[in-house]
Amino acid sequence: MYPVFPVDRFLPYMPDVGKCERSLHELNLMWRMIEASAKMNCPAEARMILPTMTATRAGIGQLEQDLVTSLAREKTNTVLAELATKSRYIIEIVVRNLYERTADVGFLATDHELCSFVAGLGGDAAAIRRRLRSYRSKYSVYDEVMLLAPDGTVLAQIGETDPVSRSHDPLVAATLAGDGYIETFRASDLRPGQREALIYSRRMHHPATGEVTGVLCLCFRFEEEMGRIFRTHRDHSGRSIMLLLDADDRVIASADPLWVPLGVQVPVNRQSTPALMKYAGRDYLVRTADSAGYQGYPGPAGWQGQVMIPVDVAFGRADSEVLASLAPEWADGLLSHAHTFCPPLHEIIGAADMIRRVVWNGQVMSAGQDGDLARLQSVLEQISETGALSDALFSRSIGELFETVLASGLRDAEFASHLMVDLLDRNLYERANDCRWWALSPELGSLLAGDLPDRGARMARILEYIHGLYTVYSTLLVYDHEGRIVASSGPCGASTIDAEALAAVKRLRTEQEYHVTPFVASPLYDGKPTYVYHAALRAPGGARPVIGGIAIVFDAATEFDAMLRGTLGGQHGLHGYFLDRSGAIIASTDPARPVGARFEIAPHLAAMEKGRSGSCLLTHDGHYALMGCTVSHGYREFKVTDGYPADVMAVVVESFGAVRDGMQARLVPPPARKVALGAGQGAEFATFFVGGALFALPAADVQEARAASRLAPVSMGGGNTCLGVVALEEGEANAADFVWVYDLGLLVAGQRTALDGRSQIVVVRHGARTVGLLVSELHGVAKFHPEDLIALPLAGKDGGALVNQVVKVDQGECLIQVIDPVQLFSLLKNVETRS
Repeated sequence: MYPVFPVDRFLPYMPDVGKCERSLHELNLMWRMIEASAKMNCPAEARMILPTMTATRAGIGQLEQDLVTSLAREKTNTVLAELATKSRYIIEIVVRNLYERTADVGFLATDHELCSFVAGLGGDAAAIRRRLRSYRSKYSVYDEVMLLAPDGTVLAQIGETDPVSRSHDPLVAATLAGDGYIETFRASDLRPGQREALIYSRRMHHPATGEVTGVLCLCFRFEEEMGRIFRTHRDHSGRSIMLLLDADDRVIASADPLWVPLGVQVPVNRQSTPALMKYAGRDYLVRTADSAGYQGYPGPAGWQGQVMIPVDVAFGRADSEVLASLAPEWADGLLSHAHTFCPPLHEIIGAADMIRRVVWNGQVMSAGQDGDLARLQSVLEQISETGALSDALFSRSIGELFETVLASGLRDAEFASHLMVDLLDRNLYERANDCRWWALSPELGSLLAGDLPDRGARMARILEYIHGLYTVYSTLLVYDHEGRIVASSGPCGASTIDAEALAAVKRLRTEQEYHVTPFVASPLYDGKPTYVYHAALRAPGGARPVIGGIAIVFDAATEFDAMLRGTLGGQHGLHGYFLDRSGAIIASTDPARPVGARFEIAPHLAAMEKGRSGSCLLTHDGHYALMGCTVSHGYREFKVTDGYPADVMAVVVESFGAVRDGMQARLVPPPARKVALGAGQGAEFATFFVGGALFALPAADVQEARAASRLAPVSMGGGNTCLGVVALEEGEANAADFVWVYDLGLLVAGQRTALDGRSQIVVVRHGARTVGLLVSELHGVAKFHPEDLIALPLAGKDGGALVNQVVKVDQGECLIQVIDPVQLFSLLKNVETRS
């Protein structure tokens, strides 16, 4: 079922799993000692319970072999999954960011004024520098913009601290020889003093002849940007480190250069292999991710994101109180779906139930064995004590693993929401810059201000060229002072800009200002909701009044969906959403919740301040679920200092299974369900749960319990309370070895008993007849003194009620309803007669 897992390598770093392993081994030894003692001291008397002890010992032995491996694997996979999410994010955000740079250099290299200057057609060098700085003021991701002659002479640059007069870097010749952008990452004389520089270059052409005349270089703030990524998503506990690697697995960016320096080679793990990898004499868990590319751009060749965590700290977490904060019934219902969200947890629950069942059967079989079988008493006491120890161990193990799974899920959902909103802020930062950048184009302004008969066609060609570089838009368009659309890069679905947007553009006073429409349906986007970014186009000359504007229509449906799905990675049961502050959906991966619908978010998450994250467990769409949420925090100046306060919330929801009603939701960790039965003197009773209520039958009438999974449905006989048959013996069986099974919940309360992993069938014999009763869960066997049995006054004078007595236990906090076997079989006979 699972690949080989090197459990011995990991156990030394998992003290809780190691403790479980030792406890299981000790329990196995105790059961062996009890079994040996019974065989030596009272073999004849113990013959009835020896098979039960053997089954118990075998079950614990199987757990010792398999369960520890499952627990260790689950913990390791949880850590690797967290590392995988972070490593994937590192490379994806880098690739998305650098894609924008490839488009920027393509656009700016065609700027008419810059091309004229490089071609020697005139232009003031100081004015050109101001123009370059104006571009850089929109895009603070660049620390230098340079114009070079073909021989490497620097014609203009915006930096003043590191002036360069001439470059001998081979990238100049490579750029002149190619017709696309060149991406260079290494030391360069263009950026003296920097260990490595990330430079995007593209050749420039003569405006009239098309002759190659020079090179444009955009120098990306690589170290600053990587530091921003690492600070935003770092491990605040300092247990792991985030890295960016090149194709040779060499570190080119490190969240902590004192820990993992730049330039060193590190071990990589691209397949999420559960293996320890050694670096600098220390064992690590490692996860490495490359990029699938973005908008056709593959990213720098071989670049990878990586996260490493030393194995000696990988499994240490602060104490969590998640489980303690849940209502018992809610936690119980969630745990009933363990097979869907944590198979090892489901396995330990099943194993614990098996051992509880065989212990319960041993208690039932030994009930009433006094007198001649007194020598068996000490063995029975040992069975009872060891069974209690087994129960406590399984209860603790289930609770601890459940806590780990829930805490990890909450942490992962919160982190995923943080990643999603960061992707959104970074993407929309680029959109706010694009509209302002393109509005600086002297050609668009001149054409709009002029009266050339083909001005619309000429502007459309410019827009089409830009759109070919920036593919995240549905269309780009230019409109005049009255809002009439005069050019577009493609069909736009309207002839004018809405009056509100036009008025807002006319109020823009500087080239740094922009306007964004609310996220509403737009005729510019085929009637679908999106953001439209506007910047003012101004007339050439001194006063430069607003003569119209440029509008860029964001392809919201495609891009937002890609952000959400890229972060979630296709995980089953997981949905992602972008919401505005009112709860309206901006984007959704959930078909049941389309864009524009309302989304009910946990109130304390909805009230979070800008930049905050949170998570919680809750009921969502009738399912047990967890929710992670982050409120947008902006990126660089976008939504921070630019006056655009449009908060967006990213939400992640993971569903585990349908909410169960009171009769079904009963799988609380065992300590919360254990009722103190006491140790009285008198008749012995076998106790069990049906739904949330505790019932009892005289132990003398109970044969054994069998797993409800062995129930074989049969479509005839027994009426609607009959569920099928169960075999009393393992392996080959004839018809005499089967008994009918009835739903005790229907018989005593009129409600069906949920059939799930904890359900049991109690086999009851009275006189010559034997039947099976479906119950919710086994409890224990205890002696109740006759004085403890309280007759129910409304049970009827003839004693015909199925339950006519109760027992007060647990200091009066619980009532156990005692089922009368005579009335039970009488009722079953009547049911069968009616059917």
